Amino acid sequence: MSAYDPKANHDIKVWDVEFRKTPARTLMARIYQPQGTGPFPVLLDLHGGAWNDKDRLANVPMDENLAASGMLVVAVDLRLAPEAPYPGSVQDANYAVRWLKARAKEWNGDATRLGVLGSSTGGHVAELLAMRPDDARYNAHALPEAPHVDASIDYVIARSPISDPHTRYQQAEKMNREGMMNKTKRYFVPWESIFEANPQQILERGEKVSMPPMFILQGALDDNVIPPIQIKFAETYRKAGGECDLEVFEGCDHMWVAEPGPQTDKAHEMIRAFVAKQLARERTPA
Repeated sequence: MSAYDPKANHDIKVWDVEFRKTPARTLMARIYQPQGTGPFPVLLDLHGGAWNDKDRLANVPMDENLAASGMLVVAVDLRLAPEAPYPGSVQDANYAVRWLKARAKEWNGDATRLGVLGSSTGGHVAELLAMRPDDARYNAHALPEAPHVDASIDYVIARSPISDPHTRYQQAEKMNREGMMNKTKRYFVPWESIFEANPQQILERGEKVSMPPMFILQGALDDNVIPPIQIKFAETYRKAGGECDLEVFEGCDHMWVAEPGPQTDKAHEMIRAFVAKQLARERTPA
């Protein structure tokens, strides 16, 4: 295993491969491969888009930056509402974890150390993946070429995650954002699933869950997913026995990492450091 150096700057190679065929379309994956000896640790990227929009290209600057540090980064398409309401995107992401574990070696990756990066609604999906890796609903898509590979992950990086989708819906109501309200309703069908698939409420209900380390990045000026949602979730996660780092970025809104600048640079640096910490921990003998 090559040592991970968060200060590294590798050249990267980028290309697309077929990820999963559905009755409606073919989902694709974008591979960001560092050029070097490797093998490289592996990171799966899950896009945001209010469960209704966007694809694997939503987070290109972040994916390129992390790949350059010496990580095999793979960003995948997820099915969208109303084509696939909950748990459709979570099923796709669960499949992606298993698929990536099975195929990473082809791309000079070592998937024994696999993290997930999720942005906004992708962060919501990432939290559900982390907490419920063995959920039969989420494991609905078989992977015949690797039937015994599980969907467990080692750590989560979540940028502006929807850690409490119901509270976020109430915020949309408060801000009179009808479009966001409608997108939420198209995803959570039936509506009661907004409570069942609610990371904050899962913890509050005391469900038995997996708790890999998490790092949450939140904009202080975000009026879409407001900071108190993340503060409460991080505190609840820690109280339940998990590790959860939370960084609030001053002067930043919901999508700040999409644009270059000092706070985006800070986010890249902090994510790299978090990854290095998790990989060093895994290398420590038990």
